[in-house]
Amino acid sequence: MLWFQGMSKSSLNSGLKRHRRDITRIRKNKSSDQGTEKHEGAGTSGITDQEKELSSSALQAFMAGNYDACLQHLNTLQDINKDDYKITLNTAVAEFCKSNQTTTDNLRQTLNQLKNQVHSVVEEMDGLDDVENSMLYYNQAVILYHLRQYTEAISVGEKLYQFIEPFEEKFAQAVCFLLIDLYLLTYQAEKALHLLAVLEKMISQGNNNSKNGKNESGNNTNKDSSNQKAESGALIEVAKSKIHQYKVRAYIQMKSLKACKREIKSVMNTAGNSAPSLFLKSNFEYLRGNYRKAVKLLNSANIAEHPGFMKTGECLRCMFWNNLGCIHFAMGKHNLGIFYFKKALQENDNACAQLGTGNSDPGKKFSGRPMCTLLTNKRYELLYNCGIQLLHIGRPLAAFECLIEAVQVYHSNPRLWLRIAECCIAANKGTSEQETKGLPSKKGIVQSIVGQGYHRKIVLASQSIQNVVYNDGQSSAIPVASMEFAAICLRNALLLLPEDQQEPKQENGSKTSNQLGGSTENSESSEACSNKSHEGDKFIAAPPSSPLKKQELENLRCSILACSAYVALALGDNLMALNHADKLLQQPKLSGSLKFLGHLYAAEALISLDRISDAITHLNPENVTDVSLGISSNEQDQGSDKGENEAMESCKYQPLHRVQEVTWPVWNKNVVSFSLIAAGKQTPQCYPSSITSARTMMLFNLGSAYCLRSEYDKARKCLHQAASLIHPKEIPPEAILLAVYLELQNGNTQLALQIIKRNQLLPSVKTLSDMRKKPVFQPVHSIQPIQMPAFTTVQRK
Repeated sequence: MLWFQGMSKSSLNSGLKRHRRDITRIRKNKSSDQGTEKHEGAGTSGITDQEKELSSSALQAFMAGNYDACLQHLNTLQDINKDDYKITLNTAVAEFCKSNQTTTDNLRQTLNQLKNQVHSVVEEMDGLDDVENSMLYYNQAVILYHLRQYTEAISVGEKLYQFIEPFEEKFAQAVCFLLIDLYLLTYQAEKALHLLAVLEKMISQGNNNSKNGKNESGNNTNKDSSNQKAESGALIEVAKSKIHQYKVRAYIQMKSLKACKREIKSVMNTAGNSAPSLFLKSNFEYLRGNYRKAVKLLNSANIAEHPGFMKTGECLRCMFWNNLGCIHFAMGKHNLGIFYFKKALQENDNACAQLGTGNSDPGKKFSGRPMCTLLTNKRYELLYNCGIQLLHIGRPLAAFECLIEAVQVYHSNPRLWLRIAECCIAANKGTSEQETKGLPSKKGIVQSIVGQGYHRKIVLASQSIQNVVYNDGQSSAIPVASMEFAAICLRNALLLLPEDQQEPKQENGSKTSNQLGGSTENSESSEACSNKSHEGDKFIAAPPSSPLKKQELENLRCSILACSAYVALALGDNLMALNHADKLLQQPKLSGSLKFLGHLYAAEALISLDRISDAITHLNPENVTDVSLGISSNEQDQGSDKGENEAMESCKYQPLHRVQEVTWPVWNKNVVSFSLIAAGKQTPQCYPSSITSARTMMLFNLGSAYCLRSEYDKARKCLHQAASLIHPKEIPPEAILLAVYLELQNGNTQLALQIIKRNQLLPSVKTLSDMRKKPVFQPVHSIQPIQMPAFTTVQRK
């Protein structure tokens, strides 16, 4: 019974503290009893009263925290029975606890040695005979959990779960809680929910069995039974409260707000106004778009009551500032957001400074600090958040420095490589007034005026931006914010995505299994872990942000191809730009804005390759039928409820351009760190706001294409038609230069000078009323974008 009490306290206690104690108490306490169970399983011979007494004394000393006495009893047991590896394991666990859990490397090494000694491999666990080594497997899973090796930990946990039926109740609950944590950390919310249902049933059945057993007991132990009943009832209530919190975390990941709202009420009723419950409710309000209420809930949390990161491994202040930064990011207050993220970085650095540098021995890099603190450092997740925030502020160089440091850890995230490329593009794009504000400027047309009187000349500014050398001869692989490095980042991002025809592989390490146990309950629970969430498995991991599901993969691929085409054009690689643009246009689910850019990029590459006729086909204004930033609205997240779309609209960002960044490894006390989800209320400057403006851009470029073929009448008609569709002040400087060129070709030098001086399309203004009376010219072919920086920039998604 002592083992059960120790187990229940650690397994039902929330967070990292639970798992840290599990690795000690479960292994130690269970194995202490197994010092006798080993002989009982092998037969009734061999066990002595002395061994029973030593095992019981060692267990009692361990539960009381008297590790010195526990080690003495274990050493005596080891002298009596030198072949029992469980005693060796208990000794290692007791020494680990004696050192205040600071010798993680030694414990890990002992577990590996014992696994080799018993010739046991978790992948070969195929029958109930292997259940005897389940404690060894579980302890290894807990260590892998703290080392953030979630793939391997899930593999071990799922193997244990297949044979959960013969486990004792407390140990079975511990396996379930650990596996639920791992599922949530790897964004497998569906699996976590199925396992939570099994866990609820397990706890309910255990409670009923306990009551029945106590009712059948004699009257001599009524007092003890009542005490045990009260303690058991309290533990069950704690377990149910934690289950509600786990459900909230799962529903938040699935964005199922209706179900989440029901569970939030249960959490607030059972846990009260504790920090975990308030943080969860704040996250819920954040997803609903109630940002002020989310901030209010965060501020009402009593951070001072938190035990501290040295005991739990979690820096609550760091999470508090990070969550505030995420909320203000969603509100569009990016400068406040970066302020809070910097505060979170300071708190994280302070916490790491208190932990020290750790052990200098490379073989013991995880020792010298409590095992729970191995999960304390969140620097790279915070740098990821800071980089995205700085990119939205318009500080691409500072964002590049943050993201380039984060990518050293999260190098398998294709979304992160795209963000770095966007930093490079933003750092190298033009900053002229007409590009930043979208207004014509004489500075963008006239470079200088030379001479006087009759010899006075106007020097026009060059609009060519191709074949510019950005890196000044240095290697392209050097991580600097150059267009060459942007091309490398985009190539990495494309390589990390699965093939177009293949379903995304599940790379979060969860291995499904079709093997079922012998009982009905075991069969149902195994199916819940392996077969119930097929749709949820179709994603690839993208730490530290949320994983990429099928639709998000398609949107991300389109964004990467669009950026790749732009970068290739900037570097003068027209063939590669045309290749990327063609692939972009071939994507099955392409947003209207990227389809528009794809035609522009393809046409510009074709014109540079002297294939003007093909370029005109791409520049047909009829190609523009939609300029939305996302795909059709019927593509909704599978986890969101249909009735919640309006409530979510204020905080959802279009999948194509969503900045869904860090969800930290979720704090096991449910004080979660939010995901960055951009509000996306304003259309980026680099995209047209309407179909009319998009077709106007096409017509301007079509006129340029006709000029290259000396078809000046068609070019003039395209220019005048485009000018009639927009306000005169919205005409780009490239169009004014085109008008000047056409007048010079016709010999109208004075009119060309007047266009330059007034910065207006004078012929179009004079004949605007006449043009409206005549049939509007509809070009049969399409147009081409001659180096239009305002049209060919794909910056922030």
